[in-house]
Amino acid sequence: MAKRTVLLLCGDYMEDYEAMVPFQALLAFGVAVDAVCPGKKAGEVCRTAVHQNSGHQTYSESRGHNFTLNATFSEIEFSKYDGLVIPGGRAPEYLAMDLSVLDLVRKFSGAGKPIASVCHGQLILAAADVVKGRKCTAFPAVKPVLIAAGAHWIEPETLAVCVADGSLVTGAAYMGHPEFISLFVKALGGTITGFEKKVLFLCGDFMEDYEVTVPFQSLQALGCHVDAVCPNKKSGDICPTAVHDFEGDQTYSEKPGHDFTLTASFGEIKSSSYDALVIPGGRAPEYLALDEAVLDIVKHFMNAKKPVASICHGQQILSAAGVLKGMKCTAYPAVKLNVVLGGAEWLEPNPIDRCFTDGNLITGAAWPGHPEFISQLMASLGITVTF
Repeated sequence: MAKRTVLLLCGDYMEDYEAMVPFQALLAFGVAVDAVCPGKKAGEVCRTAVHQNSGHQTYSESRGHNFTLNATFSEIEFSKYDGLVIPGGRAPEYLAMDLSVLDLVRKFSGAGKPIASVCHGQLILAAADVVKGRKCTAFPAVKPVLIAAGAHWIEPETLAVCVADGSLVTGAAYMGHPEFISLFVKALGGTITGFEKKVLFLCGDFMEDYEVTVPFQSLQALGCHVDAVCPNKKSGDICPTAVHDFEGDQTYSEKPGHDFTLTASFGEIKSSSYDALVIPGGRAPEYLALDEAVLDIVKHFMNAKKPVASICHGQQILSAAGVLKGMKCTAYPAVKLNVVLGGAEWLEPNPIDRCFTDGNLITGAAWPGHPEFISQLMASLGITVTF
């Protein structure tokens, strides 16, 4: 049973990562999260935006995932919540003009409950007049507004900078999510134990955007050392990602996602130095399953009985590596053929967010299952979050 409950304040064209990463990370850590948007009800969606630096004078924007709300704004009971999270993106520009939003933020601030706001979310804080005299950072373009609102501006030397001032946590952009989420968990009274594990991610071009970054940043927020590698690429290189969504067609749609920066060089890693392996889904596994060096890495982790967490189409790699025989396994439904031909016992992902652990193998069907997927990996690694 969740020992903390927080509110996620959403709006159309909030930044994709800045909504989903804290939402699913906190759920994985055992925190209940209600995602709401003024004028919308539970089950409705907010469209999101993919913002990133693309060499222009400001960030670029493209369409992100559709984010499904799980609560109704007009039914909020303030006393039920222990904290508030405000994503950035373009949503705060109009949410900052909504009196009901500002009244809600003032209630959290006045009660001394933790507020975590990132990027352009601080526009709402300024409009609610809750930053006066408080140390605060944000996306650099928000600086004039925060200074005018009386905040003590902290210049973000990088977009990963986060600042904590009492119950207020602010971040410059989604690059800082690991510290942003960690500081918020601490502000909620949480303690993380069993951290400092080393985890390896097997990446590739057009892996699913959420399926790499949500677990990657969640594990970093827990204090793990996480390396992301891709065959024929080095540390600092990028992998383009794909936004896969369910929009009423016979299969998922695809849109361009964020560029994901690798943190290590594939040719230099030693599998023996890592405690666990994570395999994102998307389209990358189709070609990674043909790479013998990739298959050798998978075989090492499975033979050594180290945790292997694979999601969606990632199980194509497991099947090609010949490590599924006699295992219980789920995957995205279209990958059932690979799983069954690989000798595994197929576990139906019903609903789609179901995940399963069989020995050292953790498998999930798609990114909606991240909270369970990450939670089961945490259990396999001996990592806990307590309040």
